[in-house]
Amino acid sequence: MSSKVIQQRLYDSLSLPFKFVVVIWLIHFAQSILHLSLGSWGIYPRETFGLPGIITAPLIHADFPHLLSNTPPLFVLSAMVLFFYRRVAMSSIALIYLLTGAAVWTFGRPVFHIGASGVIYGLAAFVFFNGIFRRNLKSIALALIVGFYYGSMVYGIFPGQEGVSWESHLLGAVVGVFASFVYKNAIEKDEHRQIPSWENDPDYNQEKFFLDRDAFLKTKSEREKETRDNEWFR
Repeated sequence: MSSKVIQQRLYDSLSLPFKFVVVIWLIHFAQSILHLSLGSWGIYPRETFGLPGIITAPLIHADFPHLLSNTPPLFVLSAMVLFFYRRVAMSSIALIYLLTGAAVWTFGRPVFHIGASGVIYGLAAFVFFNGIFRRNLKSIALALIVGFYYGSMVYGIFPGQEGVSWESHLLGAVVGVFASFVYKNAIEKDEHRQIPSWENDPDYNQEKFFLDRDAFLKTKSEREKETRDNEWFR
C-alpha cells in the first residue's frame, strides 16, 4: 500500500469522527448558551416518548466534564475502527449505535439516559474482542492497545455510581461483543495470511525432516500401536 493511499485512508478515518465530535460540541455549546435543557431527548426506557433517544441520546451530555471525558475515547476508537476495519466499519458502528440505544430502552432504569459512553463501550469491546474472534496479528495487537489504554473502563459497567448510566456501559459492551462476533469472518485484505515463497517450492514438501511432520499430533500410545501394526505387515 503506497503512502498516498495510507494518507487518504487516514484522512477518511479521521474525518467522520471529527465531524461527529464537532456536532456534539456544537449541541452542548447551544445548550449552555441558550440555557436549554435537552435531557428529555435522552433514552427513557419502555416509554414511547423515550424512543427518539435511541438516536439523540449520544449527542447530548449533562455538562462539560461529561463531554470532555467522552470526546477522546469516542474520537480515537471510532477512528481506529474506520482505519483498521474498513470492510465492516460503518455497519458495525451503526449496529453498536442503534442496538445499544435499543437495549438501554428495553432494559435500563426508568430515568433519562444521555451521553455517548454506551457507544464508546461498544467500540472498545468491538476492537478488543476482534482480537479474540479473529486471532490474527493485527487484531490481537489492537486488542492489547485497547486493553492497555481503556482497560479501566470495565469498572463503569457496575451499578452504584450516582449519575452514571452503568446500563449504557454494560449494554454497549455486550453489543460490541455481539458486533465483533457477527463480523468476525469479514476479514480485511491485510489480515489474510501471506504464504511465504518457500512454501510454494515444489521441493518443500519432499524435504527430509529429523522428525515426522505429524510428530506432535499423535499420542505415545497411538504411535506405539502404529509401530506394531507396521511390524505386523512386514
